[in-house]
Amino acid sequence: MAKEKKKVSSKGRKITLKVARNALKVTVDGKRRLDLSNMGIDTFPKCLLKLAAVEELDLSRNTLKKIPDYIGQFLNLRWLDLHSNQIERLPETIGQLKGLCHLNLCNNRLSSGGIPAEIGRLTSLRSLNLGMNRLDHLPGSIANLQELEELALFDNLFTAVPESVLCLPTLTRLNTKRNPLLGTGEPADTECVQPMERLYLVREEDLCDTCLRKCREDRQRLDKWRADTSHVKTRFSGLITPNSIARQHQAVWRCKPHHKETGMSIVPNEKHCAMNKYFMLEEAPKT
Repeated sequence: MAKEKKKVSSKGRKITLKVARNALKVTVDGKRRLDLSNMGIDTFPKCLLKLAAVEELDLSRNTLKKIPDYIGQFLNLRWLDLHSNQIERLPETIGQLKGLCHLNLCNNRLSSGGIPAEIGRLTSLRSLNLGMNRLDHLPGSIANLQELEELALFDNLFTAVPESVLCLPTLTRLNTKRNPLLGTGEPADTECVQPMERLYLVREEDLCDTCLRKCREDRQRLDKWRADTSHVKTRFSGLITPNSIARQHQAVWRCKPHHKETGMSIVPNEKHCAMNKYFMLEEAPKT
């Protein structure tokens, strides 16, 4: 009689200290990097405490559901990648990683209640990716991340840009794509939304006189340019009839970018210059 096959365990792969040490590398800039990505891990390996001195830890593309409290003992961490897991909540001890610069939590199952206020203690954080989760608001302590430069909130449930985000003085990139953002009380029409890397909304009464005048002048210049060029017949080499997308974006293509990253004009809000807020306007060519 043939031997019965052993039942395959449904549990994730168990990581031993030996396996973890074999996955330890040194980056070109001399940082100790532990890469345990895409290894079928469903439980944070406790043996990693023996390697808590690493500066970079990659546990992405696994099936982790929980991050243990002892994550706070990885005091040397500068880079932590946990994207594409099944994490529902972060422990409060995440706030003990004072030297953490980059945190990637994209594509998990985080709800707003799963982001502790202690995340505001990560005062060295420069980039934070919270995209592809179930968030509809952020803790107010996010405003304490004074070094944060990049924040990703795409593919969540936000209906407005969180107030705590608008207070960040060094933020240069904000991605809120594919959220049910509300403008004037009506759901945003995603068919008409033009792609852009970051967008800040502001009421006119919140602007100082100088910034308000500048905004109106730029708007008038843009309207004048549109009126002057509306009669110009567009020609497309090699095409008999341009498609609708080409027609829609023709004016944008002809604009000369004023900003090296986005091609958008940027006007500083002098009223809040201490916080380095910027408001984005549509691009218009100089006359």
